[in-house]
Formats: sequence, structure tokens, C-alpha cells
Amino acid sequence: MAYVSTYLNFNGQTEEAFELYRSVFGTEYDGNGIMRMGDVPPSEEMSEASEKDRNLVMHVSLPILGGHRLMGSDVPEHWGQTTVGTNYYISLHPETREEADRLFAALSEGGKIESEMADQFWGDYWGAFTDRFGVQWMINVSAQ
Repeated sequence: MAYVSTYLNFNGQTEEAFELYRSVFGTEYDGNGIMRMGDVPPSEEMSEASEKDRNLVMHVSLPILGGHRLMGSDVPEHWGQTTVGTNYYISLHPETREEADRLFAALSEGGKIESEMADQFWGDYWGAFTDRFGVQWMINVSAQ
């Protein structure tokens, strides 16, 4: 089923923030809980996490109200720090790759592409960009 989520980025406080959200909404994390930077396999695009960054949150997803999910991750210092106002993405989760490609092309036109749509190490088809109005978007087709 297609859905929309809000993706939040933090400077090392993701776990603390999401523990608060989990307690407030009384829900549990999706999947296997919190994925850490140290869980990411090294690749050409991404080197192994430093000892300092290994415990940072790579990804977490928490259902809140009405089928909406909050998702989040930490931004390692060497990637640049986030600032309030640019620390979020609207994350679209269409059902098919074709719909993902259509949405990506239409919304990213005239904007800045961060990551082209591509298969990712976690198994999903994913891409990210900022549209021409400065709104940040992620598009993700789940492999499951």
C-alpha cells in the first residue's frame, strides 16, 4: 500500500527524539528497530563508519497516527550538520517503480538531485532531491 511519511534528520539526537515519540504515541519501531551506521556494509559510495559514528542512527521508522510514519536518521559530522528548517524530507512510498520514477521526474524538474533513483543496499528502490521551491523529497519503493 502506498503511503507518505515525514523523514527527520538530527545531529546525533535521533535515538533520543524517537524514544520520546515512541513513548508519546505508544507504538513500536517498524522492522528490526533502529539501524545503526555501523550496520551499513562498506561500498564504493560509502566507506565503513568510523568508530565515532558507528552507533549513530542510520534509519528508524515509527508509526504514529492514521498510518503516518515518522522516519529519521543522524547526520554524521563529516557530512555537514543539519539546521532546523532543512532537517526534514517528505518521503513518498509509491507501490511501483514506474510510479516512483514518474514522481521523481516530475517533482525534481528544475530542482537539485541528491541521489538518483536506484537499488539500495537495504533492498529498496530509492532516490532523493530538493524541488525547485526548496522542499526536500525522498521516494522509496519497498522491496517487501
